[in-house]
Amino acid sequence: MTNILIIYTGGTIGMVNDPKTGALKPFNFSHITGNVPELKRLNYNFAVHSFNPTLDSSNMTPEIWVELAVIIEDNYNKYDGFVILHGSDTMAYSASALSFALENLAKPVVFTGSQLPIGEIRTDAKENLLTALEIAAAKKDDGSAMVPEVCIYFDFMLYRGNRATKFDSEKFQAFTSTNYHPLAEAGIRLKYNEKYILPQPEKPLKVYKYFDTSVGSLKLFPGMDARFVSGVLSTPGLRAVVMEAFGSGNASTDPRFLAVLKEAINRGILILDISQCMGGTVELGHYETSNELSSMGILSGYDMTYEAAITKLMFVMAQNLPAEELKLMLSTSIRGELTKLNGQS
Repeated sequence: MTNILIIYTGGTIGMVNDPKTGALKPFNFSHITGNVPELKRLNYNFAVHSFNPTLDSSNMTPEIWVELAVIIEDNYNKYDGFVILHGSDTMAYSASALSFALENLAKPVVFTGSQLPIGEIRTDAKENLLTALEIAAAKKDDGSAMVPEVCIYFDFMLYRGNRATKFDSEKFQAFTSTNYHPLAEAGIRLKYNEKYILPQPEKPLKVYKYFDTSVGSLKLFPGMDARFVSGVLSTPGLRAVVMEAFGSGNASTDPRFLAVLKEAINRGILILDISQCMGGTVELGHYETSNELSSMGILSGYDMTYEAAITKLMFVMAQNLPAEELKLMLSTSIRGELTKLNGQS
């Protein structure tokens, strides 16, 4: 019998209407079969770990990411897979963070949620939950997990967790993965795209339990005042920044702007350059407007999502490695979070 652990953190998926007030309230997930009787037909053994109190995903923190990682670590040998029910607003951040925290993951960790509460007539919650459980239970002929990685299942699509981003707050199709193929698609059957799924690891699970929050974010816009940039980069305790640049990693060539960046790098601040575009990759030096960035030591984030970039920065900076090793980790795919084009270094 397949054993699955459902971890309920909070979010819309766990809400039902109070018959007296009509307001939405969380229901007790230990009684989940009362709201989703179809679960009995899956013929799995499953347990539920509910957060108390539950969390709106806007209140998610690195400490909660570590708590989730520890729950998985503590239950790793008891269950074949894990389904994390989570609010959709910050789901891509949590999925990215868990992908970095869980090294050599050999079992599925499937994030899902919904746009409508589970008690609504037109809800997407039941389908998302049932299919996420099927994915968490799926195995190959040799008994190994079909999807040994952290992923997000939403509206018939399974995405790598650190490749997904929420792009719509109203449609059932809330997530997309512009720069990487879906891991699976749910139609009449579940169709797995095996060549895009991470291979089974050869080493045992290793869980990391600290994220360094001394990081920042800087989104560029035309006419940005260099004094504002200086203010951000002079934040006390700041160690690293994700810079959302234009197109393929381009930025203004205004000498005042470049001088501020260079001064921050000379002080030891790491700057990771990603694109504001949902699709495409950073190619530092491809245009004149990114030549200066490359020469001063700004790092390429290639095609990482913003969510993956910021959580990876927190993860890498927590390792307390020498600067050159930190830079190498940031510019290298460690959990399938980025792709380098031919010729990029």
